[in-house]
Amino acid sequence: MRIGIASDHGGFRLKSDLLGMLRDRAGLEIEDLGTHSEASTDYPDYAHRLATLILQGELDRGILVCGTGIGMSIAANRHAGIRCVVCSDTYTAKLSREHNDTNILALGERVVGKGLAWDIVTAWLDAATDMDARHARRREKIEI
Repeated sequence: MRIGIASDHGGFRLKSDLLGMLRDRAGLEIEDLGTHSEASTDYPDYAHRLATLILQGELDRGILVCGTGIGMSIAANRHAGIRCVVCSDTYTAKLSREHNDTNILALGERVVGKGLAWDIVTAWLDAATDMDARHARRREKIEI
């Protein structure tokens, strides 16, 4: 699975922590899309880049990190075909994959710590999409 990860300055430290853990996990190809420092940046630039790479088929899924995850998710969800979820718990991360087939996970560095963030990422990566007809029908209705 090809995973992209990106952050703005507000999520740089958590992104850096997650990047190391993701690279240690078997079966993943990880692409770091920046930012590469805590210098002030604009989160939409990173969200748009990651969403575009997913839509072009260059990445399978992605992770975005900013201060709260909110700005990143709003920017990513502007792209038709992107289903980005902000999570601060493992249950939501798991169900977002199972029911909604989310392709981007957004996290907030100021909301979750490194340990919980990794648990959320793991739950999200490990969950399989439920192909049940009712969930598929609802996913289709998202794409307008």
